[in-house]
Amino acid sequence: MLHPLFSTLVKRPDLVIDHVSAYAALFQQEAMEAGSDLLTRAAAWILAVLASVVFLGLSGVAVMLGVMQNQFHWVLVLVPGFALLLVVVAVLRAMKPWQAERFPELKAQLESDARALRMVA
Repeated sequence: MLHPLFSTLVKRPDLVIDHVSAYAALFQQEAMEAGSDLLTRAAAWILAVLASVVFLGLSGVAVMLGVMQNQFHWVLVLVPGFALLLVVVAVLRAMKPWQAERFPELKAQLESDARALRMVA
């Protein structure tokens, strides 16, 4: 007598193909979510680096203008300050903690299928 899994493979291969395609769709969906999170982090780090370079440049220009004019203007603080604020926001976004577990739905589905196969056997 064949194991129920093998008899299902022989009698109804369409069910197995549907099941495997559902696994592939679930994997694709969760991989896209993980990839978008990684892309968001990379973009945040790039923005942080660029904004820090802009901050350093604008700060240098503000110091030079302040010294040359021998006057203080709030604009000389606000313009580089905006770039610094952008650096802080980008770094906080980039350092947001990773999701504790990757592919949770796929793992749960695999465990459920393994439990079902153990019950049948």
